[in-house]
Amino acid sequence: MALQAAGRQSLVDTVVEQLRGQVAAGEWAVGERIPAEHALAEQLQVGRNTVREAVRVLVHAGMLRSRQGEGTFVVSTADPGEIMRGLQLAGVRDVLELRIALEAEAARLAALRHEPADLERMRAALDAQAAFEDPDGQPDSGHLELYADHDVEFHKAVVEAAHNPALTATYTWFSSSVREALVTALGDRDMPRIIHGDHHALMTAIASGDPEAAGQAARTLLERPKQAVESLLGES
Repeated sequence: MALQAAGRQSLVDTVVEQLRGQVAAGEWAVGERIPAEHALAEQLQVGRNTVREAVRVLVHAGMLRSRQGEGTFVVSTADPGEIMRGLQLAGVRDVLELRIALEAEAARLAALRHEPADLERMRAALDAQAAFEDPDGQPDSGHLELYADHDVEFHKAVVEAAHNPALTATYTWFSSSVREALVTALGDRDMPRIIHGDHHALMTAIASGDPEAAGQAARTLLERPKQAVESLLGES
C-alpha cells in the first residue's frame, strides 16, 4: 500500500506520523526492511533529508533499527513512547490494577529465586522510608516525594528479586507511573495510609520461600488502596 503524500508544510512531523501509522498497521512486518530512503522520499513527495530525520525519530522510539550497509528494519509495531504517554494518562486505579498483576507474580517468583542481597535491599528501603514519617507513623507532609521514592525502591527490589530481566525491564519502565500515582495518593486524605506491616509481611513471605504466600501478600498490600479508590469512585 502506497504511503499518502505529505503536505508541503508538514515535513518531518507528518512523515513521522505516516511512517509510525504504517508500521503500526503492519505495512512492513517485524524484521522486514522498510523501503530505501529515496523510495520513501519519492512516495511522500518530500526531500530525502526529511525522510532521514523521520526515520531517526522512529529508530530512537524503538520501532525501527538501522543496520549499517543493510538498511532500516522494523523491530516493533508499537511505539513505546505512545504506550508511556498512555500510562501517564492512566488513573490511580488503573495503575494499581496493573501493579497487582505485575507485583503479585514478581513476589511469587522472588520467593523462589531471591538472594540475601535482595532481602537486604528491601529492608534498607523500608528503613529509609521510616525516616520520613511523622511521630504518628504517617508520611511527613513535607517529604511526601522522598517517602514515595523509598516505597517505590522497596517494590522495585521485590520485582528485581524475581530475577526475570523482562519483568524487571517492564517494571522499571512502569515505575515512574507508580511513583506519580503514589504521590497523588499520599496527598489525598481519603486514601488509606501505607501500612508497614503489609510491607514486612511481603518481605517475610518472600524470605520464607513460599511463592503462594508471597503472591498473596503482594495482593493484600495493593488491594487496600485499590478498594479505597473504588469506594471513592462509587464502585463495588
